[in-house]
Amino acid sequence: MSLLDFLIKPAYAETAGGDALGGLPFLIIMFVLMYFLLIRPQQKRAKEHKQLLADLKKGDEVVTNGGVIGKVTEVDESFAVLEIGKGMLVKHQKQAINQKLPKGSIKTK
Repeated sequence: MSLLDFLIKPAYAETAGGDALGGLPFLIIMFVLMYFLLIRPQQKRAKEHKQLLADLKKGDEVVTNGGVIGKVTEVDESFAVLEIGKGMLVKHQKQAINQKLPKGSIKTK
């Protein structure tokens, strides 16, 4: 033994016959956490967005992903026409609609 052994404990190699399933509970716990923290909420948001687009009708006030606020004047299978100002119509993909606003949210002058 040297003087250095008193200050720093020597590191020895582990034996080769360690527990083969030692990391399995950790992996299972990580997967469960990822499911409840990431996957499940994302699926819920996607389901709500799909329902929003299915329920879209003429007269709804909406906000697009780009921040454009408008009133729906026409809806078809994949597009919606929004009135963003007096006589200003813009055609958007339905997927670009982010949320529906309460009636009367748009103030026109």
